[in-house]
Amino acid sequence: MSNRSSITEFLLLPFADTRELQLLHFGLFLGIYLAALLGNGLILTAVACDHHLHTPMYFFLLNLALLDVGSISTTVPKAMANSLWDTRAISYQACAAQVFFFVFLVGAEYCFLTIMAYDRYIAICKPLHYRSLLGSRACAQMAAAAWGSGFLNAVLHTATTFLLPLCQGNAVDQFFCEISQILKLSCSNAYLTEVGALVFSFSLAFGCFLFLVSSYVQIFKAVLRIPSEQGQHKVFSPCIPHLAVVSLFVSTAFFAYLKPLSISSPSLDLMVAVLYSVLPPVGNPFIYSMRNKELKQALWKLMT
Repeated sequence: MSNRSSITEFLLLPFADTRELQLLHFGLFLGIYLAALLGNGLILTAVACDHHLHTPMYFFLLNLALLDVGSISTTVPKAMANSLWDTRAISYQACAAQVFFFVFLVGAEYCFLTIMAYDRYIAICKPLHYRSLLGSRACAQMAAAAWGSGFLNAVLHTATTFLLPLCQGNAVDQFFCEISQILKLSCSNAYLTEVGALVFSFSLAFGCFLFLVSSYVQIFKAVLRIPSEQGQHKVFSPCIPHLAVVSLFVSTAFFAYLKPLSISSPSLDLMVAVLYSVLPPVGNPFIYSMRNKELKQALWKLMT
């Protein structure tokens, strides 16, 4: 297969070779997927239905839950179907769509985590200006910027990746269409095409990371100025779920893309991909609901 025009499908990496293990992986992924849908679905319903949660923080949380549902729905259902039907195939168009939506949704999620850090910074460091700085119009504009940034990032990466000539066959060493694995199928001199998209992604990611760090530095300074330990805990406790979610998201993504090549292997790459693509959408709703009294009360009302 000398170029992309001769490729009509890609072959994804299977989780197992035996039928029993394939069905086990199907059942495991089905449970994980349903848990993610249930957890994020409850957050979406609670925030939408409870007027007490119609605040900037929960508006951004609603967007985060929506992105989590989308991102896990982009990768896991196809992996489940392949395990169930004992196949590895994904069409060229479906692979391109998977790349686009995954990059779009994950990029937008990172932007929303940054915005949520800004929300916590304003709430703690500038509480008197909270309503003026985070009014409904400002929230809508920030949300649009996050979705727009993710969309632009996805368009750049999808276009540059699937314009590359592919010279190394059609076997993708991952359980979904991951850009880094598709690039391995390209001709040796084709990586330069990705430079523009990589520069944009790196600038966006690094800018968000700096903003996250600077926001929490200011938050820590403000909290430490509070004389009582009880007061410090009360002020900082709403930040703990967000900090946990950011840590989970950033640590898994960083390890996936910045791990040394010397320890890279198909099995390790597969495990890491599951961690950064599946774990955050499943873990986020539980992290937020465990320590958030308002959200737990709203969820309790829904279930009673």
